[in-house]
Amino acid sequence: MKPIHHGSLALSAALAAALVAGCSSSPQPADAAPINAAPAVEVTSPEPRLALTYDGGILVVDATELDIVANLPLDGFNRLGPAGDDRHVFVSTAGGFRALDTGSWSDAHGDHSHHFAGTPALTDLTFPADKPGHIVAHAGTTALFDDGTGNIALFDSDELDPSGPRPDTDTYTTPDAHHGVAVPLEDGSLLVTEGDGESRSSVVLLDVDRNEVARTDECTGVHGEAVAADSVVFGCEDGMVTFRDGTFTKVTAPDPYGRLGNQAGSDESPIVLGDYKTDPDAELERPERVALVDTRTAQMKLVDLGTSYTFRSLGRGPHGEALVLGTDGALHVIDPETGDVVDRIAVLDPWTEPDEWQSPRPALEVQGHTAYVTDPANDELHAVDLESGGIRTTTLPHTPNEISIP
Repeated sequence: MKPIHHGSLALSAALAAALVAGCSSSPQPADAAPINAAPAVEVTSPEPRLALTYDGGILVVDATELDIVANLPLDGFNRLGPAGDDRHVFVSTAGGFRALDTGSWSDAHGDHSHHFAGTPALTDLTFPADKPGHIVAHAGTTALFDDGTGNIALFDSDELDPSGPRPDTDTYTTPDAHHGVAVPLEDGSLLVTEGDGESRSSVVLLDVDRNEVARTDECTGVHGEAVAADSVVFGCEDGMVTFRDGTFTKVTAPDPYGRLGNQAGSDESPIVLGDYKTDPDAELERPERVALVDTRTAQMKLVDLGTSYTFRSLGRGPHGEALVLGTDGALHVIDPETGDVVDRIAVLDPWTEPDEWQSPRPALEVQGHTAYVTDPANDELHAVDLESGGIRTTTLPHTPNEISIP
């Protein structure tokens, strides 16, 4: 077990009051039944589960007890993203987006909720894609972006049934294929990036008939998205673009090149956490500052952590805390309103970011009051209680890479 706390500093009153990702195996039929499925049993309370990739498969872990529920072989380097229904995770494979059923879900009937637990399974339910890219679940709709064609598949998140056919799907195709992202909105409209294989700098608002309503072309190198309390943001190489109340606003970085390529938002906070890189020529930049972007004021604040981090280091806590997993081994807790680092929880031994982005490195995922941290150096998974700083640890049979919560 790693040391637990460096000191339990209190969150500010404002923060305490306040308080959203392929590669191998063969393509599968789109509407076949799940494989290796077993009858589910009703349980008294929800049994949340985690999915973790390793070289050659996926582990499903009980999020509460940290027991390994399933070990599902799958060749190659595989990527994960939540499907939006609290039950499934999509696995990006050579054939497209393939649904992994974690085997745990809840159904609400009237005033009662029924909870079920079953055997996890890699289903044969696949949404075909040449180059499966970003997965975004928002406003009850899941959007799957195919970087190889620019095709976007949209479906009702709750209609993903492992025992039935593929859900009814709407599609939209961008003018040119690119590494892009799409965000469904409550009213059925769609925010989508535009670009091509050489460059991309546009975000477009499309209405329910997919007619253009508004656009911005001021987001050079647009990459990634996050949802704040009432805004959607997109990272740029010179800052960020926010979409709020039907309007795009550019937030300019203080440096000529200030790339925010990865972001983490919270429903309870109007402030978005982003990574922050300033060297356009670096093969591998190890930044030590993060950005906090206030979507209300379009202002950016930079926070110096004194340690580097990676694109898998960002998260948000239950009260909107900004969380960053540093290469010093600590989980840095930031008050987004003030930018103060209010706590540092020692979780791992110090580590170094690998040169290849596909290589395993510690990754952070948050559910409720628990932060889950992978530890590839020791083949471990840590569960950090964000309120007490206590840590529970389990040993894994394989070296973990990516982690996702349905």
